[in-house]
Amino acid sequence: MASSPVQTDFIRDANVRYHDLAAEHYDAKWGIDYSRAGQAQVTSKLKKALGLRQLGHFPAALEVGAGTGYFGLNLVRSDTIGEYTATDISPGMIGALQASAARLGVSAQSECSEAADLPFADHSFDLVFGHAVLHHLPDLEGSLREFLRVLKPGGAIAFCGEPSHYGDRVATIPKRAAYRAAPAWRALVGAGPAIHEGFHHGPEEDQLERVVDVHAFTPGMLRDAAGGAGFGRVQVRGEELAASMFGWANRALEATAEPSEVPWLWRQYAFRGYLAFQALDRALLEPRLPPAVFYNLLVSGRAPG
Repeated sequence: MASSPVQTDFIRDANVRYHDLAAEHYDAKWGIDYSRAGQAQVTSKLKKALGLRQLGHFPAALEVGAGTGYFGLNLVRSDTIGEYTATDISPGMIGALQASAARLGVSAQSECSEAADLPFADHSFDLVFGHAVLHHLPDLEGSLREFLRVLKPGGAIAFCGEPSHYGDRVATIPKRAAYRAAPAWRALVGAGPAIHEGFHHGPEEDQLERVVDVHAFTPGMLRDAAGGAGFGRVQVRGEELAASMFGWANRALEATAEPSEVPWLWRQYAFRGYLAFQALDRALLEPRLPPAVFYNLLVSGRAPG
């Protein structure tokens, strides 16, 4: 899963530009939450990825592709990790992360760097983690080897929110249905059409997304990549089937409307409905269905030692 040098440079530049553009409105777009509810979401995902009933404490942790800090800052606030270091290829995202950290009173070290070339000494971290980042990496195997290098012996990797090959295709169904229903929905909630219709704030973001989403994974692809990089005890799990269908339908509707005109009651319905379907997934579907059918995949592994 490694791209050619020319492709890698092209994808790298596209990733920087795309995420710099997205940084300013990313938290608002995705409803990023640093409350106890947000902390519960993040710790639940990490616990599931690692296959643990209870999370321990990781004294030194590195987040790769940290974006605006949703995952890592919530882990610090929940006291799951101690010393927090964040990396991202986008200076804009790092700036947004540091602004959020300052607002929350959280200490965060940050570096603007590529995942396959981390500026840290060997055996520096107890945990290397990320959310929705592996599918952006042109050199997945090289990046995983780099994660292993900076991990302490016995340390863990945990990556959540990676699109599955099957789930990515299934997500097009609620999106298409929502786009067809959008004019009637906007009339019902009293929202005008968006200046730029779509999931992004301009045509350049739309175009760049086709470049930066490099992979959609099968569980076997992630398992083989992590194992091939040298990790042991590799686990791959799936999450969010009903919740993803519900969520993508709502996001597709909202993407057609002027954001300031989407009613508060609708946003509450969408948020609480997502949580309800997420609970359904966890209780009924995730224990019974294979990981490949879910929208999101989670992968973890342990460094030798």
